[in-house]
Amino acid sequence: MARLLSLAPDRFRCRSIVPNIHYCLCIFGSYENLLSAVKRNFYILTSNLETVIKPNVAVLREFGLGPCDIARLCVAQSWLLTTRAERVRATAVCVEGLGIPRGSGMFRHAMGAVAFVSEEKIAAKVEHLKKTFRWEDAEVGIAISKAPNMLNKTKEFLQRRSEFLISDLGLEPAYIAHRPVMLSYSLEGRLRPRSYVVKFLKANGLLDPDRDLYSAVALNEKVFMKKFICPYKEAALHLAQDYAAACRGEVPARFRFT
Repeated sequence: MARLLSLAPDRFRCRSIVPNIHYCLCIFGSYENLLSAVKRNFYILTSNLETVIKPNVAVLREFGLGPCDIARLCVAQSWLLTTRAERVRATAVCVEGLGIPRGSGMFRHAMGAVAFVSEEKIAAKVEHLKKTFRWEDAEVGIAISKAPNMLNKTKEFLQRRSEFLISDLGLEPAYIAHRPVMLSYSLEGRLRPRSYVVKFLKANGLLDPDRDLYSAVALNEKVFMKKFICPYKEAALHLAQDYAAACRGEVPARFRFT
């Protein structure tokens, strides 16, 4: 309570403060989450509980968000509790229009992705994704439903990954659409160096030719090292060294394929 008071002590004279704190504490689940949200939007504690905050929470529940989803979403997007309920509903309807069903695990992420973005701009972003990755309507729908945060990426960010994954590696657009999380990975620190490792191992008969790239890039660093580097220390003495160099942006001679 003292930490909340320190944010704006003059506003604690408002009568709504105490009931708002009690209700929002139930919504956020902890003082830490509540404090994080209030730092972004102090109106959480001063907005009318019955006519503003509760109706907004009701809309979120109507669209299938459970307690944990609402807490996580509103910590990051605290405006959802203090804006008009019609706006919250419009955002949720927009998410459904992207092909993401209410109640799905990605709905919360999509709500954050389309916040403060007009329908026209969202439509333009979808068209840009289709053009950049050569996706059909169904494919872009699949990709967005799995990784809605793509809508927040810059054109340059997306273009560089398209050039690498499609032009350089020859991956099919449909393959990427079903694994869009690949697009969120670092190009220099993850996608490129790990693709070198996979290609090197296949070229030297050390890895099944049918082993796909996603099986390597989706792993965290510790597991990737355990599965793709450590088992080949004897057969490929310089693999770990070359991989480390590739992560620094270099292209070791053994990773240059013709």
